[in-house]
Amino acid sequence: MTVDEMDLLIRGYDGIRLLEAQGDLFYLYDPEADLPPERQQPFATIVTGDHYENVSRLDEPGAWRLNIGLTKATYTSLFGPVPTERDADWVLDSGHDYAERDKLMPHPFYASQHWVCIISPTDLAPLQDLLTEAYEFAVRKYANHRARQTS
Repeated sequence: MTVDEMDLLIRGYDGIRLLEAQGDLFYLYDPEADLPPERQQPFATIVTGDHYENVSRLDEPGAWRLNIGLTKATYTSLFGPVPTERDADWVLDSGHDYAERDKLMPHPFYASQHWVCIISPTDLAPLQDLLTEAYEFAVRKYANHRARQTS
């Protein structure tokens, strides 16, 4: 699977707004393009290089990382309680090798917010349900935000 294939898949969800920075892709559910900056939380991202950290070794040829924001229930069903201990570089200690390829694992920095990641995935099947859940969670958060704005 390539970055382009994953990008096309995520763009296929309705109401997506794409933000881009340094070649990285940030997918938000914002069908009206009206979310204020403080509410613009992506539900998935594709990181293509070591722009923010180097624990995943994304500088290696062909390496990229898909990050997915899950519900607490799904995250804990996959990995148990979120890690809370960080090393000197603020990397969460989850017991995973954050540079391992094609393995779903807690995100090295955002697992405490129920984010997972996978570097250079080869098979979409195990990721499809997680992406759909993250998207549907973003849709619910957007609807809740809109409801609060109109009441």
